[in-house]
Amino acid sequence: MQIFTGNPRGWESRNLGTLEISEFRRKSVEYDISPVAAHMPYLPNLASGNEDTRNKSVYALRENADRCAALGVRYLVLHLGSHLGEGVGKGIRNVAIGIDDADIPNGVIPLLENSAGQKNSVGSRLEELGELQDRIGRDRIGFCLDTCHLFAAGYDIREDSVIDDIDSEIGLDNVRMLHLNDAKYELGSGRDRHDNIGKGEIGTEGFLRFFGYAGMSGKPMIMETPELPRSEELEELRLLRKIVGMAAV
Repeated sequence: MQIFTGNPRGWESRNLGTLEISEFRRKSVEYDISPVAAHMPYLPNLASGNEDTRNKSVYALRENADRCAALGVRYLVLHLGSHLGEGVGKGIRNVAIGIDDADIPNGVIPLLENSAGQKNSVGSRLEELGELQDRIGRDRIGFCLDTCHLFAAGYDIREDSVIDDIDSEIGLDNVRMLHLNDAKYELGSGRDRHDNIGKGEIGTEGFLRFFGYAGMSGKPMIMETPELPRSEELEELRLLRKIVGMAAV
């Protein structure tokens, strides 16, 4: 399960109440929901060199990590942001320093999410994620790979070579979570536009191929596909489960 622990579109969130925290922890155990991930809000930009934005982003990261620790949430997924024209190298450095400065509590693992190849983005290329892993430390972070973002950034997940690229740059074992989305636009479009499973450019066959690789089908998966009527959402979930089951055979 993936949640926001506060306002996803603002810098500030109200404090969590003691009863909220205890009930969340109790129900996570009662319903055997594991692992639980939280997603960072959308405004923070750790890759930015602007001092004000950087300070607010680091504070937001620490605040969200503290909320995760209180709730017993293991993973915190974060977008790396934009270097705003200062260059990928500076953006990578800013992200690494920001994660260090946030002093994330033990038990919470930041998951760096790959981006879709937008202008000035950091983390669209696997080698950029690999450099961040080297700078921050393999034992301190993990990765959340988004299938639409991979495809939009030019990685054809329908081909065997992409799995080799992932393994060589960041290690398949360090991919702790998957965001499963089809892609509305063509390979390498640089456009972050999710589509429903099997309805986009990746297609059912593409997901079958992707989940056919050893270990991929056993990773925690979160669907972030466009909203559908409830009956169609359930049908999409059944399709995805069928794809994963067929690929794992």
